[in-house]
Amino acid sequence: AVVSTQSGHYGRESKFERRAKMVVSAEEKFDSMLLHIAQQHDGIEPLFDTFFGFLRRKTDFYGGAQKNLAQTLVLNSFKKHMDEFVKDKKSKEESDHYEKPIEKVEPGTLEEITTEGAKAATPLKSTAPPKKQPVEELSKPIDETALEEGEESEKGKLQPNNENGATYANYSFTQTLEELEIKVPLKVDFKVKSRDLKVDIKDKSLSVGLKGQEPIVNGELFNKILTDEAMWHLDENSVVLTLEKFNKVEWWGTVIKGDPEISTKKVQPENSKLGDLDGETRSMVEKMMYDQRQKAAGKPTSDDQKKADTMGKFMEQHPEMDFSNCKWG
Repeated sequence: AVVSTQSGHYGRESKFERRAKMVVSAEEKFDSMLLHIAQQHDGIEPLFDTFFGFLRRKTDFYGGAQKNLAQTLVLNSFKKHMDEFVKDKKSKEESDHYEKPIEKVEPGTLEEITTEGAKAATPLKSTAPPKKQPVEELSKPIDETALEEGEESEKGKLQPNNENGATYANYSFTQTLEELEIKVPLKVDFKVKSRDLKVDIKDKSLSVGLKGQEPIVNGELFNKILTDEAMWHLDENSVVLTLEKFNKVEWWGTVIKGDPEISTKKVQPENSKLGDLDGETRSMVEKMMYDQRQKAAGKPTSDDQKKADTMGKFMEQHPEMDFSNCKWG
């Protein structure tokens, strides 16, 4: 292969030069894909967690023939690229065109890495404390004097907030028929980073907190969720989670079982949200809401009315039959 040299002359590319270019090309082959994946994560630790989770779920990396070498392979790869980094940095520092930048020290965390894995991060206090978060008013029980006939079971439950959720001492939530948004304030005086957190989302349980401390939210979920659609991010010093419900035609009384429940009969769904649903789901939701109102008022549901209409037609078609002793239910 003929190439242009820095001096402007042309010559034949050496085997070493061709090999070096091939190595660079191979290293950069997946850069655009990996950058896209990295942009979907809030920090390096969640990115690692996704990668090693993939190896666990889709390969035999942990349990195959090389299972005893798994950790060694990871550390060898780390050492290889660390050596390359040091070599490149040294080369740049020796260059006449390299201007050494002023090191910038940022508050972060101290982490001790061992062969057993990464231990819990020890947060350092930031010189610039995070903004003070407004204190939300806790949800209050519903006014029992305003309960209608058939709503006796709602006594002691909480009044839903404007977004059909509730605010507790350790978290708050809002919901639509399809998903929940949960906000967990981290009441600390340093700026939290994603690597300081431990967030465990499963289809029937949730745990959120700082590493090395008791979870702030922890327990069995009110109902099942779709873990593949679950997301979380940091907003100031709060963890915000978005969870998609498995059953998209029901209201949750709370997020964690055992926490005080809201009165789902007092939920006020927005008509605009119903408009986002497909025809079949919308009909099902509207029927559910109608039946809920009917039950609360002590009136027959749509199914009860349908049965009564069917029996009424049957009685009209058979006047010769005596239905006076029949019991309907």
